[in-house]
Amino acid sequence: MTDARGSARPNGGAPARHAPGTPCWVSLMAHSPAATEEFYGALFGWEFRPGPQRLGPYVRALLDGREVAGIGLLPPDRHLPIAWTPYFASADVDRTAQAVRSRGGTVGVGPLDVADAGRLAICSDPSGAVFGVRQASARLGTAVTGVPGAPAWNELTTFESATVAKFYETVFGYDEEPVVSADVDYVTLHLDGRPVAGVHGVGGAVPRDRGPHWTTFFTVTDVDDAVDHVLHLGGQVLAPARDSAQGRVVVVADPEGARFALVQEGGTGRSPRP
Repeated sequence: MTDARGSARPNGGAPARHAPGTPCWVSLMAHSPAATEEFYGALFGWEFRPGPQRLGPYVRALLDGREVAGIGLLPPDRHLPIAWTPYFASADVDRTAQAVRSRGGTVGVGPLDVADAGRLAICSDPSGAVFGVRQASARLGTAVTGVPGAPAWNELTTFESATVAKFYETVFGYDEEPVVSADVDYVTLHLDGRPVAGVHGVGGAVPRDRGPHWTTFFTVTDVDDAVDHVLHLGGQVLAPARDSAQGRVVVVADPEGARFALVQEGGTGRSPRP
């Protein structure tokens, strides 16, 4: 499960700039950031550094000194689900925001400048799933993928895949690879021939309390061992661990209810689809 950019350059070099459309960052807004940092720090071995503060208290999670994610404070007056939000790279956030609106999506925040993190917008697709768009500045975003503790994949759970996948294809220039099956409604989104995200249509099985939503997958060395850690740290398992052609996968939640998935390292570089 790699993105179109791949991992950071060898020998500690700076990561390349993300190609437009590539997942480039994941961010979590929580009610209790300090407790949330403690949970993910213990689970993934993350360390934290402050900033940027444009949207309120915010920290960057680092893995071996390289940025992998962000955690911020959800304002108390915003009654929103606690959720991981993927950001997709853009060469021009304002133009991408216009494309989102013209294709039936919504721009909820921005576009706005966020210090050296660049320019960003927070949007939702026509089904209501929230995602971010980021135009990098000094900080390029996630600097490593596909290693334990780092993001590996992003998957959209929605009512049906075809219409929503077409939205993302139009906005970001993806190519689609649908699963040819009467039982599975799944589309893999490709960029320059590489899989970057998945769209899973589940019909009426979309959770009523959450609606269509993105789920971020993080790599772990051993899924079953990681599940034990999640439970010990106060999280919960939302669906039993399962084996797929792409590796062992489990869906869990942190103590505040933020949903995410764990995938065992050593997969094939493809989506953990059903």
